[in-house]
Amino acid sequence: MTGKIKLNATSGGGSVSFQAPSSTGDDRVITLPTTADGTVLTTTNPKAGNILQVVSTTKTDTFTTTSTSATDITGLSVSITPTSSSNKVLVSYNISGSVEDSEYRAGIILVRDSTEIYIGDAASNRIRMSSFLMHHTNHNYEMFDVSGTHLDSPSSTSAVTYKIQAKMLDSGRQVNINRSYGDADLDTRPRTASSITVMEVAG
Repeated sequence: MTGKIKLNATSGGGSVSFQAPSSTGDDRVITLPTTADGTVLTTTNPKAGNILQVVSTTKTDTFTTTSTSATDITGLSVSITPTSSSNKVLVSYNISGSVEDSEYRAGIILVRDSTEIYIGDAASNRIRMSSFLMHHTNHNYEMFDVSGTHLDSPSSTSAVTYKIQAKMLDSGRQVNINRSYGDADLDTRPRTASSITVMEVAG
C-alpha cells in the first residue's frame, strides 16, 4: 500500500494529497463530518474569535468581611495561561451576596493579578468598582445577584489570575457572599452560589 493518496479534480483544477506520517509514533486519525456537508480544517491555527480554552470555578460556601479595603473572596479565583500574547480573555462572573442592615453598601471588584479591571472612570471622590451591593430594606434575609462580563487583553503568555474582591463602603458593617446577613437556621433563609469563568479568545 502506498504512503500517499492523491485526488485530482474531475476536469482540470488542482489536487489534494494525503500522505502518511514518517513514523508510527506519529499516527493520526482524520474524522470526516457526520453531517451531509462539512469542512475539514487544514490548519491548526485558530480563527479570530475562536474559544481556545475555558477555566471556571464555582463557590458554594460562604464568605464575610467587614473590611473597607478590597479583600479577596476565597474560592473565586481562576488562573489561565494564554497561548498567544495577541489573544484576549473573556471574563464573566456572577456574585450572590448581601449587606448588613438597611442602606449599607458594598463593592465588588474584578482583578487581574493585582490590577483592578472592569471598573468605572475616576470621578473626584466617587469610588471605582465593577459591581455594587446595597441593602434596601430592614429585612435581614434580603439578597442580590450581580454579574459582569469583560473582554480583557492581558498581552501575556504567562499564567494570569482573575479574582473577585469585596469591600464594605460603610465602616464596621458586613458584606456576605452566598448567604443573607441574618443567616438564621430556617428553611426560609437562602444559601446560594457564585462563580467566575474565563475563556481564551483567539486574536
